[in-house]
Amino acid sequence: MAHPKRKISKTRRDKRRTHHKLGEKALFVDPNTGDISQYHRVNLETGMYKGIKVMKGTNEE
Repeated sequence: MAHPKRKISKTRRDKRRTHHKLGEKALFVDPNTGDISQYHRVNLETGMYKGIKVMKGTNEE
């Protein structure tokens, strides 16, 4: 079984992990409503996705 020859220090371990982080979410301004929302998501208030009505919105009766 493989195992390290020497102990990896906490500093070296943490330096390696500095790049393991989450990025910012990609947001855009919806041209129909002017709301800020995420890409590839249905607007729940209007029920629109890419300009096409795909579901009933929450503000509709």
